Amino acid sequence: MTNHLYYGDNLYVLREHMVDESVDLIYLDPPFNSQATYNVLFRSPKGEQSQAQIEAFEDTWNWNDATEQAFDEVMQSGNTDAAEMLRAMRSFLKENDMMAYLTMMAVRLLELHRVLKSTGSLYLHCDPTASHYLKILLDAVFGAKQYRTEISWKRSSAHNDAKQGRKQYGNIRDVILFYTKANDWRWNWLFTPYDQKYIDDFYHHIEPETGRRYQLGDLTAAIQLERPLTNSMGQDPTKGDSGLILRKKWKNLEWMGGYIFLPVEVYQGINATLTKCRVCRFKTTGMTSGPSVAMNI
Repeated sequence: MTNHLYYGDNLYVLREHMVDESVDLIYLDPPFNSQATYNVLFRSPKGEQSQAQIEAFEDTWNWNDATEQAFDEVMQSGNTDAAEMLRAMRSFLKENDMMAYLTMMAVRLLELHRVLKSTGSLYLHCDPTASHYLKILLDAVFGAKQYRTEISWKRSSAHNDAKQGRKQYGNIRDVILFYTKANDWRWNWLFTPYDQKYIDDFYHHIEPETGRRYQLGDLTAAIQLERPLTNSMGQDPTKGDSGLILRKKWKNLEWMGGYIFLPVEVYQGINATLTKCRVCRFKTTGMTSGPSVAMNI
């Protein structure tokens, strides 16, 4: 099934036309209390407004017989986590508009989970009004471990709506919740080139040998170090008991390239080791169980 546009209730389409694990990517942006006019989406094929469909759309977010039926379907779905979570939400929210919204979302999220491939991803676009409820609901349907991240979609620059009498921070973002069906999901990195002005402003240093551009970061000082290297105790890192161990390892460390992993069981003098690695210009990860690590590398 490719390149199809279905006209009608998405729940019906999911159940009647979508087979299990047939979709790679799902993006949904369900409206809630937006006060917008969506009837243009529900015109008949001839362009005439379909009053029945408009009324069905408006009734979706009110607690009624259809919502009660959807709630019962979730209870009987076989997904005990989703059923338990929705039941708890109803106990807290009662039968109000928000609960109707969450119920109608829950029954659809179960179907979306069914049609999503094991390597698929779901992005749910919402606003802060209901994002916290929807995340809990998604945790129940997909599993809490399948939550990947919350994306902030900035809609406008900062504003406080003071002239409209608003007494709180302005709403300038939407929320996109990113979930996967399993741990091995499909992911393709997308890269775009920097514009020339950004390169000129931030990468104006050029490496003479290669001509590659770079910028100075805050991991090391831009001036030559003029004081002796010491650990956090002010001691010479190559002396003492830990220094004895380290001196035996320097020869190996100095020719090892790439990434060095320092398990705590091996090196007790972690500060001294990191100091030496800084001198050797190694990429380093340090681990320790003690509280004495306090140095920049």
